[in-house]
Amino acid sequence: MKLLLTTLLCLLSLAASARTVTDLAGRSVTLPDKIGRVVLGEGRFMVALAILEGADLPSRIVGSMDEFSRLDPDGYAQYLKRFPELAQIPRVGQASADSFSLEKTLSLKPQLAIFGLGGHGPSPKDETLLKGLQAAGVPVVFIDFRNDPLVNTPRSMRLLGQVLGREREAEAYLRFYESELARVTDGLRGLPRTRVFLESRVGLREECCETMVRGMMGRFIDAAGGENVARELVPGEVGQVSAEYLLTHQPDVYIATAIGNRTTVQSGPQRIQMGAGISAADAQASLARRLQGMPVAALTAVKAGRAHAVWHHFYDSPLNVVAVQAFAKWLHPERFATLDPNATLRTLYERFQPIPLNGVYWSSAR
Repeated sequence: MKLLLTTLLCLLSLAASARTVTDLAGRSVTLPDKIGRVVLGEGRFMVALAILEGADLPSRIVGSMDEFSRLDPDGYAQYLKRFPELAQIPRVGQASADSFSLEKTLSLKPQLAIFGLGGHGPSPKDETLLKGLQAAGVPVVFIDFRNDPLVNTPRSMRLLGQVLGREREAEAYLRFYESELARVTDGLRGLPRTRVFLESRVGLREECCETMVRGMMGRFIDAAGGENVARELVPGEVGQVSAEYLLTHQPDVYIATAIGNRTTVQSGPQRIQMGAGISAADAQASLARRLQGMPVAALTAVKAGRAHAVWHHFYDSPLNVVAVQAFAKWLHPERFATLDPNATLRTLYERFQPIPLNGVYWSSAR
């Protein structure tokens, strides 16, 4: 009887110190009351955690995927300069879900794993991995800045705030985020949509032209009052569009996503340079080089100077609202003449990032 009572008291104590949340995969997840050891299913989730943790960013991260340093080396270098201890965090995978190591993760004794609904790390589809973590008592929560970014960024930040005990920081960010997004959505009333083509990961391949439609930056086009000319051709998130198709379905505005940076420019000279450490002159020059002699150079929008480029990694970032504002100015310049996405970006860094803003994140043809 005494043993039974002791066991019951222990169970009641554990229940009292646990809490339950619903993640973005719709799963009910039971968590310990306080979480001090976290594994990241994508390294770029550090940007979201930095919004909440500020100068304490590295304190809870005990393991991470390595795609941040591989795909955005200069952006990662900014965080590494501010937080040298990030270099010592064990890597639990590289840049794909199948590289994620369950064994390595469990050796780190995490109290929580944070995964995305899709992208460069584990997703809800990785059932064997999830069962392994569950069997070891490691809860997993899913967030999303990629699949449906403008809907799920607020939901994800609110969930992270709840999970990490940073509700106040999350709500402060979301008040700013939602007010800046509303400046676009409210300003679109009564406007016809502008036809847009978005070319993704420019310079990665020679053939024309990869694009995004029902997801990622395709959602930015919708939110900024655009009509995606690839919508009827591409049924999913991403797809391929030929130069011939574009010539017969002319966009009013052309937008490229930039994956070039200081680290990769030598190996990818056709890539547009943008992001950390890139100057306005270098960004614009790399866009001009890309437009010369490429299939898209024949587009009326490009010939008329209605060609622009944006940092590719906004497709999977909680800072995505500034890209929506940039799109809105390109698609409807008269209506959004007073909108200043550069000022919005500066404020995001000053208020919600522990590193300084250093670099150019969008550009336009001359």
